[in-house]
Amino acid sequence: MKALIGFGIAAAMALTTGASAQTHSPRLGIVRLECGNGTVKNFNAFFSDTNEYPAGPRVITDSCYLIRHGSDYLLWDTGFPAAIKGKSTDMGAIVARLDKSIPEQLAILRLTADDIDVVGISHMHGDHVGQAADFPNAKLLIGKKDLELSKGPKDPFGPWRGANAKVQPMEGGDIDVFGDGSVIALNLPGHTPGHMALLVKLASGNVMLSGDLYHATIARQLKGIPPFNSSRAETLASIDRFERLARSYRAKVIIQHEPADIAKLPAFPREAR
Repeated sequence: MKALIGFGIAAAMALTTGASAQTHSPRLGIVRLECGNGTVKNFNAFFSDTNEYPAGPRVITDSCYLIRHGSDYLLWDTGFPAAIKGKSTDMGAIVARLDKSIPEQLAILRLTADDIDVVGISHMHGDHVGQAADFPNAKLLIGKKDLELSKGPKDPFGPWRGANAKVQPMEGGDIDVFGDGSVIALNLPGHTPGHMALLVKLASGNVMLSGDLYHATIARQLKGIPPFNSSRAETLASIDRFERLARSYRAKVIIQHEPADIAKLPAFPREAR
C-alpha cells in the first residue's frame, strides 16, 4: 500500500481539496465491528467534571471500524482484549463484555489479520487497544505522545517497539492515511495527549469517527469533559475544530461509544460506501 504521509502540504491539501482527491481514489467503504460493550456504573461521576449528566449507570458500546481503500485495509481501534471474551469483567468504573474477537469477524468477511495494512489507534486507553497486538504485521498509526506513554509492563504495542517497526506517529498535525485525501486521521488532543479522530470521505457522504472526543450524545450536546482527560483546554479546542470540520464537510458524526449511533452505518457485515 501507499506509504502514510505526515502533516504538511499533502495533509493540508487533503483537507482543502478532498472532493477532487476523492474522485481519483479507489473504492472506499466502512464496516462497523463489534469490539465489546460496557456498563459505566456512574456515568456522571466518571465522565463529567461539571456534574451535568444524569446519575446512575449507563451502557456504552465499544465500536471498531474496518475501512477498505481498494485492496488496502485500515482497522480503526481494536476494542477490549480478546481475553475477556464471553464473560463480564469488572474493571472498576466499568463492567465490560466482549462476545466476538476482531479476527473472528474478519473471517466472516473472508479476511485474516495479515490482510490489515494499517492499525489506527484513536488513543491509548485499554478499551481501544485491547486487540492491537493481534495485527503485528500492520503499520501502526498512533499519536506519538500516546505511543510514548504506553510503554511499560502492560504495553499493548510490543510488536511495534523494535528498531525497524512499522509505525506512523502523529506529531502535531493530521495524517493523510492513503495519500489521496480520502481518509484523514485528525489531530485532536485533549482526551489523551495524542488523541485522534477519523474523517472518511465515502461516495455516499463524509463520515467522522469521534474516537473519545465524546462518549455519548449528551456529551456532544453539553461539551462535557471527563475529569481524567489530559487537558481540558485542549479538549475544548479539539471539540471546536471537530465541529467546524463536521459542518464544513457536512459529515455524519458517529460517536464510537454511543449505542444509538450504531444504526448510522449498515449492520455487520454490510459495508457503507
